[in-house]
Amino acid sequence: MKMAAGFAGDMRSQPERPALSRREIEVLLAWFDCDSKMEVGRRLYISLGTVNTHLSRIREKYTAVGRPAPTKAALVARALQDEIIDIDEL
Repeated sequence: MKMAAGFAGDMRSQPERPALSRREIEVLLAWFDCDSKMEVGRRLYISLGTVNTHLSRIREKYTAVGRPAPTKAALVARALQDEIIDIDEL
């Protein structure tokens, strides 16, 4: 029996990616690079509250697509899976 082309790829579906804004990605990457959210705020010229709002919205978007990321480590894993960041950039 001959399998249809691409059948093996159908067995492993790609996870749904949340629609992160450019600014959300910028905040996320800065947070990966910084030791604190305060440092992210200083680097991006935004308040700590704004940093927290962006990170909360990012987490909400991941949860909405069934891929919760409640911790920084989980967000790093999601960013790697979604090719937002490469392992060499960490």
